[in-house]
Amino acid sequence: MLADTSPIQSPEDCRLASRQLYEYWQSKRRGRVMPRRADIDPTEIDPQVLPNISLVEVVTDQRRYVYRLAGTNDVQVRGYDPTGRSVSECFFGPSAADSIACYDRVVELKTPMRDPTSLQNADGRYIAEDTIFLPLSDDGINVNKILVHFSSRPTTRG
Repeated sequence: MLADTSPIQSPEDCRLASRQLYEYWQSKRRGRVMPRRADIDPTEIDPQVLPNISLVEVVTDQRRYVYRLAGTNDVQVRGYDPTGRSVSECFFGPSAADSIACYDRVVELKTPMRDPTSLQNADGRYIAEDTIFLPLSDDGINVNKILVHFSSRPTTRG
């Protein structure tokens, strides 16, 4: 079963940190369908939001999606750094197909998407929930990078 992704209609449905990043992304659009990667300045993003951000590049080979940056909390929850590796190899979701389907929808629809699916990491210490996917485009037409933010919390086991 594929993730329950849907376009973000109301940012109020998202967790606070996701809403903050979504609103920042919106401010950088400047009348365009989506901002460019160069429009995104990490120094303008709340420092408490940054550790949960990943940047995924859309590539034209069999890898399809490659992690170019992983926030420190993303690395901690995963237990490893996925930077430089493909989503199909290092997905964080119910399955590789499910994870890739999320990215495919963002690329196809060119709109922010939300996946409210909650899941535990491999060692059971964290629950990741409320992932948002924000498209970026250097040419204004094609999605070439996706800014990803997820909220997580420690389990009682952690």
